[in-house]
Order: sequence, then structure tokens, then C-alpha cells
Amino acid sequence: MKIHINEQKLNHQYGYRIIKRLFDMVASSIAVVLLSPLFLIIAICIKLDDPKGPVFYSQTRVGKDGRQFKMFKFRSMVNNADELLAELRSKNEVNGAMFKMKNDPRITRVGRFIRKYSLDELPQLINVIGGSMSIVGPRPPLVNEVEQYTDYDKQRLMVKPGATGMWQVGGRNDVDFDEMVKLDLTYIQERSVWLDLKIMFETVKVMIIPNGAY
Repeated sequence: MKIHINEQKLNHQYGYRIIKRLFDMVASSIAVVLLSPLFLIIAICIKLDDPKGPVFYSQTRVGKDGRQFKMFKFRSMVNNADELLAELRSKNEVNGAMFKMKNDPRITRVGRFIRKYSLDELPQLINVIGGSMSIVGPRPPLVNEVEQYTDYDKQRLMVKPGATGMWQVGGRNDVDFDEMVKLDLTYIQERSVWLDLKIMFETVKVMIIPNGAY
């Protein structure tokens, strides 16, 4: 059954949006400070594994209402990964408007580890502080992915994208594109402070015991 979001209802969630933004700023700022030693360790490991490339990787993603922004991650692939993508398109293992490949040859040794435990996503806390992302929300898609979206799929863009969400805790790469859209729209339709807290708790569990990340 397809889910259709009531945009008017979303626009009237004033209290929830204010609480969510305040929590995002405070929690992300504290997390960046507390996790700074881990950031340093990951940065050193990335440089030792692949000295020629940068520690961080930024990529243009599509956010709320189709606005584009630069999303930050720890670099987990070789330096020319984007150039090599065209050669791998035919080996995509996920149906729909996104690319996933379990044994992607572009991933470095350190990259495979930090992706498995979702550590590569930690710099997105900077995006959350800046306001382009939220802690919880739909996965931020690539520009070329959105170009393939139907009007139904574009409902994912009605709220800020998240560093984590129902897709990440609900199966991640074991879930195909259509199921990911369904999970995201379910979140948008039902989102609340309590649901956000539940997803964050589940995210911590998934980081300790990975559920299909690669």
C-alpha cells in the first residue's frame, strides 16, 4: 500500500520542529566534542592506509524541498572513487534509484571497517549543527538519484534528511529502494520526539552489532 504524506499536517508541527532543531544542535555539538578523540584516531588510520587522499569526503546531496548541500563523511574509498563509478554501474546490487555493491573494489581497508560500523557517517554531525541535516530523517540522496525519482518518491524530500533513520536501523543494504522509500515515508508520517529517540537508540545498537552495512 502506498503512503501519501499530508503536507499541511507537516507544516503544523511547530512544537515538534522547534524541539527537534534544539535537540539536534545541542546533541550534535556535545557529540562532536566527546567523539573528537575517535575522530582523530579514524583520521590517522585513513591517512596511514591511503596517504594520498584526504581524510574527509564531501559530496553534493539533495535535502529538504530539493535544496542541494555538501554532506561530509570520513573517506572510505580510493581518491578517484567517483570516476570509477561509471564502470561499476552494471554491477549494482540494489534495485531502484541508488547504487550499492557489497564487494565494491573502490573501498579501502580502513574504509571497509568504518563503513561496517557506520563510523564513516560521524562527520555528518557537522551537517546537523549547520542545519542542512537532522540527526534522524530519510537518507540524503544523490542528485542523479533524485533525477530518477517519481512524484511518489519525492515525498522523501519533504523533511530534512537524517544522519540516521528507519532505513539504517531497519535493514540498510538488505532493503531495496522501494522498501527504503516506504520506511522513510512511514517515518515522515509518524515522526515524533519518541520515535526519534527510539531510532537513535536503535542506531547505537546497530553500530555495535552491524545489520548489513557495507
